[in-house]
Amino acid sequence: MSTTKTARIDKAGTRLTVPIAALAFVIALAVQFIGQAKIDVGIGAIIIFPMVWGLILGLLVSVQKFKPLGLDLQRVAAALVGVAVLLLVARLAFNIGPSLPTLLKAGPALLLQEVGHLLGTIVLALPLAVLLRMGKATVGATFSLDREPSFAMVSEKYGPDSDQYRGVLAMYVFGTLFGAVFITLLTSLVANWKIFDPLALAMGAGVGSGSMMAASAASIVAAYPADQEAILGMAAVSNLITTVLGVYVGIYIALPLADRFYKALTRKQEARQEAAVTAGAPAERTVADLDREAAQAEENRRFRERVAESSAAMRLPLWLSLSVLTILGIGTASVAAKGFSLSIVAGYAIMLALVLVSIALAKATRKISAIIFVTTLGAYISSPWFFAAEALNAAVKTVDFLSIATVMLTLAGLSLGKDIPLLKNIGWKIIPVGLVAITASFLLSTVIAEFALGLWQ
Repeated sequence: MSTTKTARIDKAGTRLTVPIAALAFVIALAVQFIGQAKIDVGIGAIIIFPMVWGLILGLLVSVQKFKPLGLDLQRVAAALVGVAVLLLVARLAFNIGPSLPTLLKAGPALLLQEVGHLLGTIVLALPLAVLLRMGKATVGATFSLDREPSFAMVSEKYGPDSDQYRGVLAMYVFGTLFGAVFITLLTSLVANWKIFDPLALAMGAGVGSGSMMAASAASIVAAYPADQEAILGMAAVSNLITTVLGVYVGIYIALPLADRFYKALTRKQEARQEAAVTAGAPAERTVADLDREAAQAEENRRFRERVAESSAAMRLPLWLSLSVLTILGIGTASVAAKGFSLSIVAGYAIMLALVLVSIALAKATRKISAIIFVTTLGAYISSPWFFAAEALNAAVKTVDFLSIATVMLTLAGLSLGKDIPLLKNIGWKIIPVGLVAITASFLLSTVIAEFALGLWQ
């Protein structure tokens, strides 16, 4: 892209930021007022949080035909998502710091169970996604169970307009809507086999999702009621470790491993396809064959053009992105807290400072991502070992973590209209891939925890 075109797009993005921010503000505040909905389905309950409502409403606005949301507006929303994930990780870091002493006391079994969560999704779910031809979305959908921090990892590495990012989004929606119900059934079944230590099952329950962990732990408690306190405590610590280590493991191990594994599998797949085509090629092709091939080539060309057009990035000034996200965030956090307070403003000021310092350090080093700096610095300044941790935590914790996710997913929904052709390619395929990912993550982690407990108990 030429410098002139880049400057023009940036200028257009700056001009369009206000209307898309106003639209996101209205939707985010509305869904935050609505709150969460609990739907009882007999075998469990599906809890739909405001952030999911925001994603759904944003998507509906993005795809409606009455007054179409322009492509540039959708690109602005996508650009804002890329910065919003840093604020989300900054808030997450302030959950990590106070828990560091607990993590240091965790035994080897608790630390090893993270291997199960890492390998379970990549080893089993990724090959299935390749088999179903999910494309590059496979990497984003299967490198982890894709909770909130996954958006940040994939957005920074591949961009918020990439196929990998769409894979994260698809798995996130699946896990949010169906993850808790499915893992309830899975855990009930496995717990009643009575072949695993209840503490190993509790470690397996810590998949990195609060709702899935709670649902899974409840099923284990039902099978082992006498061990309720130990099960709930172990599941909570396991989930915390998965959340904390997940950022580092995801960036440095899981995401690169999934990318390389995907490339290795698809390289073999493409080679087999080429060999099959060569072996089965007819000696002569009819006029009808040539016409069909020409039509298919034209359809593929148009599809590539739509993909290229929808994936063109929009760049916004950092000061503008952070200003807009701060206003949106303070608004939703105030609704979540049932009232505005200066503590929320102070909390956002601290997170903004953390994000700006981390971005500056990332640019200076050119080796370490901003997410790592945000996570590490945030965890340290909120830990008991930092002199001002108590005051910083008091301010930041007035900002509801899920309110930031509501802003981010509302903007993600508003950006999705341009991605519908690509999301349709994923479609139903995310269901079997999601079921296998959750099953593999829970079972492999439980098996590893069972083995580790036998060694260290």
